[in-house]
Amino acid sequence: MKVVALNGSARKDGNTAILLNTVLDELKKEHIKTELIQLAGHQIAGCKACYKCFQNKDRRCAVKNDYLNDILEKMEPADGILLGSPTYFSDVTSGMRAFIERGGFVARANDYMFKRKVGASVVAVRRAGAIPAFSSMNLFLHYMQMIMPGSSYWSLGIGRDPGDVLKDEEGIQTMKTLGENMAWLLKKLHTKE
Repeated sequence: MKVVALNGSARKDGNTAILLNTVLDELKKEHIKTELIQLAGHQIAGCKACYKCFQNKDRRCAVKNDYLNDILEKMEPADGILLGSPTYFSDVTSGMRAFIERGGFVARANDYMFKRKVGASVVAVRRAGAIPAFSSMNLFLHYMQMIMPGSSYWSLGIGRDPGDVLKDEEGIQTMKTLGENMAWLLKKLHTKE
């Protein structure tokens, strides 16, 4: 089994990456392979509404000059998908929003290619606005017909400067619990009876 995590932050190894890696560490303890994809340094444009993905049905976006298709190629065979974003003006980053738009259209055009994968999301936040960001990613996962584990609280960690989330003990524990629950769910779904 494998889980692919997408870090929607402009900071490669900032608070969002720390939170994602905390979840991934719990998955690794359960012998689940993981991969962290970082959007930092890559551009993804928003959807052009060309609808070529519905014509082509090739599980890829018709726009080929950015990082989206590389992400889709890694997510498609994965058993689980973990999304992470810092909070920008009470929502996800523009990179995560572009992924949701275009990745969502491609998935929908191809019989919901992420359906029945295990999906979860995490949010890094300085002060407020985490719930709309959390909702944006979770609404995407739900719309894609993914199966979503819960945690001991909403999956968010509080911090501004890189590393600050490590001081949020409850946030870190919430990530660990999410990782444990995600591993449990993946194993239950892949156990042959």
